[in-house]
Amino acid sequence: MKDFPLQKIIAARSGLSRREAEALIKAGKVEVSDFVAEPGLRVAEDAEIKIKGRRLAQAPGNFTYIALNKPAGYTCTSAQFANERNIFSLIPFQEKLFAIGRLDKDSRGLLILTNDGDFAQRLSHPRFQHEKTYRVKLASPREVEWNPRDMAMIENELLSGVKVPDEDRPMKAVKIKHLQNGAFIITLNEGRKRQIRRMFEALGYAVKDLIRINLAGVDLGTLAEGKWRPLTEEEITRLKK
Repeated sequence: MKDFPLQKIIAARSGLSRREAEALIKAGKVEVSDFVAEPGLRVAEDAEIKIKGRRLAQAPGNFTYIALNKPAGYTCTSAQFANERNIFSLIPFQEKLFAIGRLDKDSRGLLILTNDGDFAQRLSHPRFQHEKTYRVKLASPREVEWNPRDMAMIENELLSGVKVPDEDRPMKAVKIKHLQNGAFIITLNEGRKRQIRRMFEALGYAVKDLIRINLAGVDLGTLAEGKWRPLTEEEITRLKK
């Protein structure tokens, strides 16, 4: 059986980058078959590997790919906190999965989860600029009709780029369309922290509801809130290109 650099196998099975994997190896936090791994080690593709005592998913060719409709009030972390719910309580998988395109606790909608590290890196890395589309509803700042001129201003500002506090470059939308009564469809090709909420806050508006309806060409469709489905073979193949 062919051997591979340990950091490559860790990246393929964990969602970590090779550099991050190599740092963990050097720090003595990686075990292979219950022995502490050393830098430069090569292993079989199906080697038993633990990071900080936690076993990585086996059978790298047998990956899990699912779409989840995240409800509001759930976090995207695997950490357990008192009085908090996380998305992993909604799915019946024992292996460690990684959430692609994380959403903040108050937001809802489409997430992709997988244990395929290379796939996760490809979908998450900024250089691929995968588009993400959201339906956004603003809280009205006053009890009046939504002014079409104000809505057009919002569209222009977000397409041109909005200066947001603590950011060294503007945040912008790729596409935006006002529907009615302060509701928008917005497409981004980056995923900076709480980006949509912060863009609107910079313009003086608060987001009342935010739901992701498409991620890298995968549609939320009719998937019920809190439910999941396997990605189709066509979706997986297209996302790997």
